[in-house]
Amino acid sequence: MLSRQEMKRRGRHSLKRHYLLLVAVCLLAAFLGTEFGSSLSSIKSVVEENAGSAKVSGSQGLADVIETMLLRGEEQGRRLSEQIQEAEIEAAREADPVFGRTRGVLAGLVNAYTPGGIFVSVLSALDAVTGSETASRVIFVLLSLAFVFLVWYFIRDAYRVIARRITLEARIYEKVPARRFLFLLRVRRWAKVAWTLFVTQVFQVLWMFTIVGFFVKRYSYYMVPYILAENPDIPTLEAITLSRRMMRGHKWQCFIFQLSFLGWLLLEIPTLGLGGILYSNPYQMAAFGEYYTEIRRLAKEQGIPGAEYLNDTYLFEKAKNRILTGAYPEVSRRERKEEKAPGGIRGFLAAVFGISLYGRKTEQAYEERERERVKNEELEDALSGKAYPGRLFPIPEHERRKWVESLNYMRRYTPVSLILMFFCFCFIGWIFEVSQGFVASGEFIKRGVLHGPWLPIYGMGGILILVVLYRLRKRPLWEFIMAVVLCGGVEYFTALNLELTHGGMKWWDYSGYFLNIHGRVCAEGLLVFGIMGLVIVYVVAPLLDNLLKKIPMKIAVPACAVLLALFAADQAYSAKHPNTGHGITDIGEETAAGAEKQEELL
Repeated sequence: MLSRQEMKRRGRHSLKRHYLLLVAVCLLAAFLGTEFGSSLSSIKSVVEENAGSAKVSGSQGLADVIETMLLRGEEQGRRLSEQIQEAEIEAAREADPVFGRTRGVLAGLVNAYTPGGIFVSVLSALDAVTGSETASRVIFVLLSLAFVFLVWYFIRDAYRVIARRITLEARIYEKVPARRFLFLLRVRRWAKVAWTLFVTQVFQVLWMFTIVGFFVKRYSYYMVPYILAENPDIPTLEAITLSRRMMRGHKWQCFIFQLSFLGWLLLEIPTLGLGGILYSNPYQMAAFGEYYTEIRRLAKEQGIPGAEYLNDTYLFEKAKNRILTGAYPEVSRRERKEEKAPGGIRGFLAAVFGISLYGRKTEQAYEERERERVKNEELEDALSGKAYPGRLFPIPEHERRKWVESLNYMRRYTPVSLILMFFCFCFIGWIFEVSQGFVASGEFIKRGVLHGPWLPIYGMGGILILVVLYRLRKRPLWEFIMAVVLCGGVEYFTALNLELTHGGMKWWDYSGYFLNIHGRVCAEGLLVFGIMGLVIVYVVAPLLDNLLKKIPMKIAVPACAVLLALFAADQAYSAKHPNTGHGITDIGEETAAGAEKQEELL
């Protein structure tokens, strides 16, 4: 068997090749509470301290609210929840304006959850439905237990298998697509895996009542998630028994291997958990992927009973070309023509920003090629040995639906389409703001600096995402992150510019929102920017572009000219006579009034 040093060396090699992926895998595991939770504890305590998450009398919190609610009644629980909420909002206001808790959806969620207000509301609703306090409390407890159990049963524990599957694929292959996070859904074995892990947990709990069972059986069943990652179709008891047989004679060795990471675990203390998140957790995950590989190899060589279930050969070695060619015949027969990239300004705009200055026929041909490329890209990676060959997996994976595969988001947009989409986004943003104001106040308020039915910040954000982030479309995670950064920067500096050029006048103010920066941007808005950016890039813009292309050019071009002329005129007029008034620029007064009203309610 390989030495610990060699397994760690191979783990570091895998981590270096797939650093961001393995960091994301372990970070998600920490958030779900699957493992590595200690890495988040220090960061959480710092955030809570800065956010002013002080408890009434320094000790009361969520558990106290639930206990008071169940033992002393709904009204007493509600009063304690309101006291805690009032103390937390005041502490947040004194600690840092960034952690506002008086306005916005995120602030509402934080205020509802942290002092337990949401649970009081649930119990109140149950009282109203059942008409019996005793019955409502029994139902509340049962629902709470059921929710916790389902999250633990279907999500938290099952993710252990997904994390190990991704880690094992990262050992061999250069590419691990994001769809591997849905591995168990694609093979339709999620429920079966969850059941096997549940039975394993039951066995471990029962062994805890013995003298040595708690320590020994933990390592006897250590390989169950790895076995399921390789073969999620294995019968439950066979998986548990096979793990026990594989670990016979290796339990102490596994313990020592874990202990060898103690120095990295201690490093998390001075780094407030960042050392674990950014390195030691994914390093340990990758190293134990190598450990399982060695234990599996020994089990196959020794022919232990049940080793035949370890049948995913190409998870540990690359398939030969003839095998891959047989599994992907249509890809291997397809002619691969390397197209010469166009030069000049047209080629630059097309390659860097996804802006096409070509004719419609040329663009239609390009889109057809891109649609075919998107459909076959993963198949080509499998054929070339860069990614795991899903067609060679013992359990057939279900293909994606045709309408998903045919969605072409790597298209290039013409200037005409971009101009028309800009005004579509502006108008949609204006409708959204006006509707939101109407629902809140019952009045029609024409929002924005300009006088026309458009909000250019929405249009500019949408177009910048399509153009500036064109090269990130193949990477949804980076697309999301950069959409947040890009749109957040546009909103912040637009607000700053308006304040400097109009004597400090504000058209929006996020003061009081949770995680805001000088009231110009907030976490809630940035999150919406990121999500809507993905929706625009992968769904809305392609569909909208298809509709706009149906408009004849002799109509589309004059329409663009008219809209641009009206927009320029509105800009020139509004520079001296901006749209102001009630509900438009009296944001500061509304914010203060809203805060005072909430304090009165508390």
